[in-house]
Amino acid sequence: MIYFHPPMPQKRLALHRMSSNTGRSHVKRVLHVTCGNRCLTIAVVMLMALQAFNLPTLWGQEQTPTTHEYGPAIDKLKAAARHEVQQKQLPAFSISLVDRDQVVWADGFGFQDADRTIPATAETVYRVGSVSKLFTDIAVMQLVDEGKLELDAPVQTYFPEFKPNNPFDVPLTLRQMMSHRSGLVRESPVGNYFDPSEPTLDATVASLNDTSLVYKPETKTKYSNAAIAVVGAVLEKQLDVSHPERVRRTILDPLGMNQSSFVVSPAIESKLATGWMRTYDGRRFSAPTFLLGTGPAGNLYSNVLDLSKFVSCLFNAGKTNDGMILKPETLRRMTTPIKDADGKPQGFGLGFHIKELDGFTKIGHGGAVYGFSTQLEALPERKLGVAAAASLDGTNAVVRRLADYALRLMIATQDGKELPEYRTTVPVPAERARVLRGRYKEVEGDRFAEISELNGDVLMHRGTFRSELRVADDGSIITDDEAGFGTEVNLNSDGQLVIGDTTFQRLPDDPPAEIPDRWRGLIGEYGWDHNTLYILERNGRLYALIEWFYYYPLTEISDDVFEFPDHGLYHGEGLRFTRDESGVATEVNAAEVVFNRREVGTKDGETFKITPVKPIDELRAGALAASPPAEPGSYREPDLVELVNLDPSIALDIRYATKNNFTGAVFYKQPKAFMQKPAAEAVARANQTLKPLGLGLLIHDAYRPWHVTKMFWDATPGDLKDFVANPASGSRHNRGCAVDLTLYDLVSGQPIQMVAGYDEFSPRAFPLYPGGTSRQRWYRDLLRRTMESQGFSVYRYEWWHFDYKDWKRYRIGNATFEELID
Repeated sequence: MIYFHPPMPQKRLALHRMSSNTGRSHVKRVLHVTCGNRCLTIAVVMLMALQAFNLPTLWGQEQTPTTHEYGPAIDKLKAAARHEVQQKQLPAFSISLVDRDQVVWADGFGFQDADRTIPATAETVYRVGSVSKLFTDIAVMQLVDEGKLELDAPVQTYFPEFKPNNPFDVPLTLRQMMSHRSGLVRESPVGNYFDPSEPTLDATVASLNDTSLVYKPETKTKYSNAAIAVVGAVLEKQLDVSHPERVRRTILDPLGMNQSSFVVSPAIESKLATGWMRTYDGRRFSAPTFLLGTGPAGNLYSNVLDLSKFVSCLFNAGKTNDGMILKPETLRRMTTPIKDADGKPQGFGLGFHIKELDGFTKIGHGGAVYGFSTQLEALPERKLGVAAAASLDGTNAVVRRLADYALRLMIATQDGKELPEYRTTVPVPAERARVLRGRYKEVEGDRFAEISELNGDVLMHRGTFRSELRVADDGSIITDDEAGFGTEVNLNSDGQLVIGDTTFQRLPDDPPAEIPDRWRGLIGEYGWDHNTLYILERNGRLYALIEWFYYYPLTEISDDVFEFPDHGLYHGEGLRFTRDESGVATEVNAAEVVFNRREVGTKDGETFKITPVKPIDELRAGALAASPPAEPGSYREPDLVELVNLDPSIALDIRYATKNNFTGAVFYKQPKAFMQKPAAEAVARANQTLKPLGLGLLIHDAYRPWHVTKMFWDATPGDLKDFVANPASGSRHNRGCAVDLTLYDLVSGQPIQMVAGYDEFSPRAFPLYPGGTSRQRWYRDLLRRTMESQGFSVYRYEWWHFDYKDWKRYRIGNATFEELID
């Protein structure tokens, strides 16, 4: 922890103090009270001058030391940070508070390394993603100040080789690109956010010549990483050094940002946090570390202390100890919102994102890059700033919430007001979750909402994101997760669900319709392990789930051509599928990025197969000769019964009594399904509840002798062992309280098609796998709900595997089926 004690209070003029520490309206009020009507006139003139700059304060105002005691505010912020780190499972989180030119407090939470041995601190280094853009744009503005670049000159003036297709009569300029008004695509075909090949900046920018402008320049705000890559390339064209080197020399070094760089140095690597990816299916894995081809837009590494130095420099109108990195009037231009043709501010200046917080102008930028989320926020009017970063992908909402809370705490401290509380939540009770669960359609519109529950997590899918629902301190149910906070969800007595200010009506719990045949060859996974594009069907439309978290409904233009919606990351852009002779898509060009189809799992109806490490028959003798792990203690006596003896309508397809299983070998001499009697009775009850729906349970495996578990383990390659139980601890199947099963149609006798087949060793097996069709996911969830109603819980990696609630009360068993029958 770094805690800077403020100096003793100094005497200064009331006008100076109030204009430094309060909002514009409060300046006016204080002047009126202390000086009378004459000073009120002066205040009005001051306000008019400030508004002319579209900023609430003059950048050149003199810095004065802080005199505020932030201790109580810091205590509250610490508690909020600890809560979020624990609840959201943030691996590492660091934050720094700035008052004028001082870091008044900075600290880290969690651990920066994968082994959780090195505590995170204020010096922990993070990839800060799009915060990089501010440094690139400032480096360009330095050349503008020197007269070497003009913001409104055609880019080709400085970069003749840059020739994207521009069918409009408006040339591309640096000003457009820096304010995201150029109409360029979001990502370049080469060196884009998904591309791990680390191409050069020249190659990245050159690939844009194969693209066309999405919009006419200066007509729409479209965020573009590609545009800032071009800005960085223009910078390099004017200099004899690279973009990273120029930024280091003219910005990072003068500010003393010694732990910041666009390239990974040994000093940075030693303090770099491990980044983590998260997905909607529940996986977490180490983030990729490749550098983006659009480096000027997102390759900066830094820590919150270095970023705080940058914030203080902003408050000091660009001054450093050795001079200026930027003229005050240039900084003013960068932090003045760009306006559209109707005079409406667009939320961006030149690089800076410009918003409002409680009536104060807030400038800064967020950063989201593989495994990391960063927020840099500053209130120029109050000269207060925050730098915060987390080492978990897609967590900008919670990082931003903590940053905003920090700013509010500092404002309250300065104003001598009561410190605000940080709202926290707890899980939704099971009974409330059961009432909420279901599908809903907007009463006055065509949008849908779906609420489900898995192992105590209540999840709501609506619009672009899937959100987690939790209970707030006032008893209301609200969204609270990494993607957002505070939208209230209320189920009325008439079955209507109110989400925020939108009303939805509950839909019947019926299986969705089959999808059109023309879509079957498109549904699947595309791209890379580190960033997978899912094409799926939802509510009768094809969707793209891109960058792990963004659901976008697609508009069908033709069988192979679709468009993204008019909102989100890729508005104005489309998707083009390429199919093979059988009609299955082999790739999709989505927003000018080519994603190749991924070979995931098996085709419909096929059984997933591995190549055993050794032949099964060679493993059998050793497994039979081995003994299960010893389990001292008190357990129930085994009482294994055959499922079909309790309910003959339960169907059997015991895969390990055949060669139709993941190893291709026979393990059981007889196709039998045994379970401990209480668990077996629960399966029989579940089967009976399905009959009115024309469905029944089809059993693939139940009790499994321990020696078979050992054979599975010994036969499975190391990279697939997550999908089989370790015999050292045994399997719940060995205890007679686990069952592998699916649904079958009572009339046809055929299994119901799920998203993935039985024993598939892929993420499609996960109960929360987001792909496939609505119908497949509905049947998968019906099976889970049915089993859960009888005391079972689903295994987090296999939609077909269910454990009975009392499984811990039985010992690991090793009796063969023949011994049980005798």
